[in-house]
Amino acid sequence: MRRIGILGGTFDPPHIGHLLLAETAREALHLDQVLFVPVGVQPLKLDIRSDVDHRLEMVKLAIADNPYFAISYVDIEREGPHYTADTLPLIQSDYPDAQLYFLMGGDSLRDFPKWTRPEAIIDVAKLAVMRRSDEDITADMHDDIISNLSKQIEMVDTPLLSIWMSSSHIVERIQQKKSIRYLVQDTVLNYIHAHNLYTVESP
Repeated sequence: MRRIGILGGTFDPPHIGHLLLAETAREALHLDQVLFVPVGVQPLKLDIRSDVDHRLEMVKLAIADNPYFAISYVDIEREGPHYTADTLPLIQSDYPDAQLYFLMGGDSLRDFPKWTRPEAIIDVAKLAVMRRSDEDITADMHDDIISNLSKQIEMVDTPLLSIWMSSSHIVERIQQKKSIRYLVQDTVLNYIHAHNLYTVESP
């Protein structure tokens, strides 16, 4: 059975932290592939800064040199809002013989019982929780709320990434006319400059 990781997000812009987490999960879980799933309309994140065409092109550029990374268009090709509970079954239908692993951070696991239809999510995929060394989270922390949730969780210890590894911080640096070199792939950096993205004057 193929093992496929799912990394969703706005990727606005995609940065080195996204790539590092995806590669860490791929290695730790012996994944055959990691699918990057750019969202069109994210119900919990209304501050999307650039349109989907730009975000999609930047993801393509960011992952181009890794044969284990690919893009799923499932959330781009349908109307939003896009909920994980709806997205994962669509991906599973594209990969019917694969075991899916939904990559998420420790903060997301803390809030998981509040997500839309969390039981439907773990019916389709295991949760690959990217746990930092400074986080006090456990696989069984919500078993009293969602029965047997811990059986569907794989903990993945990840490097401690600073605030520098966030899209918001990268955009802030661009607007302050500071360098973002080495925070994003050179190809992404060139694309941002070529299209004048994230500047105060950008649309």
